[in-house]
Amino acid sequence: MPKKVDHHKRKIQIAETTWKVIVEEGIEQATVRKIAQAAGLSVGAVRHYFTSQSELLHFSMELVSDRVIQRAKARKMLKDQDTLEFVTEGVCQVLPIDEERKIEMEVWLAFSAKVLVDNTLRELSNKVYNDMHQGLKNVIYALQSLDMTKEGLDPDMEVHRLHALVDGMAMHHLLNPNHFTHENMTETLNYHLHSLLQ
Repeated sequence: MPKKVDHHKRKIQIAETTWKVIVEEGIEQATVRKIAQAAGLSVGAVRHYFTSQSELLHFSMELVSDRVIQRAKARKMLKDQDTLEFVTEGVCQVLPIDEERKIEMEVWLAFSAKVLVDNTLRELSNKVYNDMHQGLKNVIYALQSLDMTKEGLDPDMEVHRLHALVDGMAMHHLLNPNHFTHENMTETLNYHLHSLLQ
């Protein structure tokens, strides 16, 4: 009797292999042929799920975004947990502070560069940007609604500033991990969020 294939799991396996190829060899090397080889599949098997490289990249990038969103939604505030600690941990979901998040961020940055020359990926890039911006907006507005922030704070400007800070820290760490460490990222984030408080 032929073995039943879980098609969703197979698509995720192919997408995760795509991440591996992107991280190790660059996004330009993430061809259907190379990914099939790395996944131990035939080109035909990969094309059964993804008819083009663009479709494969699109699914792979959506998976990055979905993983971050799932982690954020799965978080529950502990009974005695400090509010600032909880929101800080939320922001850390998008920072490369462990191996899993580092791979996600490396893949996302490679994808973002690809968007500059491939407009078919622009819509997804915009969606993920907006999702992340909304998540960071929730952080600032939560602190403000709890009367924790300084008087006269411009929340929309603070969302832009936090988004730029998160992107910048991720980039600095990926390019210079020995100079801008995990600890530097979390310390900088803590310093910044504390600067918004009364």
